[in-house]
Amino acid sequence: MMKRWLHGFILLLLCVNVQAQEYKRPVYPQGYFRWPLSLAPEIVANMGELRPNHWHMGLDMRTNQVVNQSVYAAADGYVAFMGIRPLSFGRFIIINHPNGLSTLYAHLNDFNSVLEAYATQEQYMQESWAVELTIPANKFPVKKGDFIAYSGTTGGSQGPHVHFEIFETKTGKRLNPLLFGMPLTDAVAPTLQRLAMYDRNKSVYEQSPELFAVKLTDSGYIIPKNNLVKTGSNKVSFGIQAFDRISGSNNQDGIYAARLFVDNQLQVAFYIDSIDYNATRYMNAHIDYRYKHNGGAYLQHVAVMPGDISGVYHKANGTGEIVLTDTMPRSIRIELEDAYKNKVMLNFNLQYDEKLASQKIYGSAIPDLFTPKYVNVLEKPDFEVYFPDYCLYDTVRPNYIRTPSAAANAVTALHQLHNASVPVEGQFTVRIKPDKTVPQYLRDKVVMRRTGGGGNVRKASWQGDWITAQMPDFGAFQAFTDITPPTVNELGKGDTVNLSAARNIIFTPGDNFGVQSFRAELNGKWLRFTNDKGRSWIYSFPADFVYGTYHLKVLVTDLVGNTTTKEWWFKRNEYTPPVKKKTVKKAPAKKKPATSKKATPVKKKKK
Repeated sequence: MMKRWLHGFILLLLCVNVQAQEYKRPVYPQGYFRWPLSLAPEIVANMGELRPNHWHMGLDMRTNQVVNQSVYAAADGYVAFMGIRPLSFGRFIIINHPNGLSTLYAHLNDFNSVLEAYATQEQYMQESWAVELTIPANKFPVKKGDFIAYSGTTGGSQGPHVHFEIFETKTGKRLNPLLFGMPLTDAVAPTLQRLAMYDRNKSVYEQSPELFAVKLTDSGYIIPKNNLVKTGSNKVSFGIQAFDRISGSNNQDGIYAARLFVDNQLQVAFYIDSIDYNATRYMNAHIDYRYKHNGGAYLQHVAVMPGDISGVYHKANGTGEIVLTDTMPRSIRIELEDAYKNKVMLNFNLQYDEKLASQKIYGSAIPDLFTPKYVNVLEKPDFEVYFPDYCLYDTVRPNYIRTPSAAANAVTALHQLHNASVPVEGQFTVRIKPDKTVPQYLRDKVVMRRTGGGGNVRKASWQGDWITAQMPDFGAFQAFTDITPPTVNELGKGDTVNLSAARNIIFTPGDNFGVQSFRAELNGKWLRFTNDKGRSWIYSFPADFVYGTYHLKVLVTDLVGNTTTKEWWFKRNEYTPPVKKKTVKKAPAKKKPATSKKATPVKKKKK
């Protein structure tokens, strides 16, 4: 009797443990938030759509491809934050709500008149176009449906729309807006395009995935022909190329969830229901980053990378790595689901085949591998790298090449560490020892540059004899002295430039390593230029700009403090556009009526 009771208790504990590991779809208030536009609800991107180095964290709401549509508060609350950022969100508003949630509205044009006046006042107080404004609670209360701004395409937007997010006020964790009962209709299941298989005896960055076509049938997707996948690896994982659509839309959105089953037992799943902005770069662990970097499509792992701590994956009975201990076929099922619970699945069999086994073994026998979850250090006589723990997602072979360099102003050799096809989480420390003497007066004029995959430049610091900087990716690293000041275009010609007909003043400063700051002064006072897209600085003359003659001064500073200053006098008088002369079109010459008579030949006179 005691044994039976103990056996039952152990089964109960096992059941409780299994239930504790089961994913529970979050329950959010339905209908609490209204659609923040007065247009018919449509989206051009959802939360979880895959973007370079991040997941899309909200909804991109369609504004009929035009700007200046009215934007309204999604619920009662108060404006808690306003920002104006180049690239990124552009102009944006955050509203805190009494239920512990907040909403964000981005890529806006003008705010409403009260908020616009407040933002302008703060910009002039801080003498900065880019501002981040934390606003005292209840200074600007709003009711559900109050007008707060006009839609636009500011910041990193590629076209007119409103970016909308819902998040926990206390933690900042973004929540999927499609789980809040938004007024959108979706009866379309996700689309599976291809299956990818990986040999997990080696790093995903040391291989190209084996790709399989899929076919949609009445019972779901299958692998064409015999619906069997054979492998010569005794440990594999899978990835998928897939997308989702909202009913009536052709946009390829991100999928909400994918689940992996082996012999009908759930192994692992990912769900895009909530993501912290601090974790959004882990999207690079979620995809086959190397495959995408080299020109391929987005392949999403249905397995957890060793260094992935994003919280997107939920482990049930494994990590997604499938160990094959014999040649018996295993039943595999991958389920795809969207936020509206439309679901589709892929079913196939997986079998280990010794004839396909590779003779080349990759493992811990290779020395000096960078491993995920741990601190990794590379030390060379004049080059050192320090990676914090959880900086890497999978094992990386630290391929390193040193090349002497005669590049202009270079003070170190060129040090290549792997390449940009392998992603990195966060920042890591790079230290380079100069191969020539750097005079004391130039030590504060040193930058470190990374080339490859877009590249980066950082102002360097010194640690003894080492030049040091923080970098976000693998690549080729080299340090330079920079004594070249920035460049800036001219305002115009003449002692006093006539800007009477101009609508804007535009400066596009340049520098060999990067511009740090731009400042303009009109008659000795800060003048607000915008820098929305991150390159040109623009001043638009307001309608009430007073006619007269003015002194304009521009200061541009680069990363190490080299500064260029330019000054002009300009005048702005009442301008009358020239009257275009009307051109009178001459009536076409009348053609002589045709005649059937033969022309009389002209007789030549005799000489």
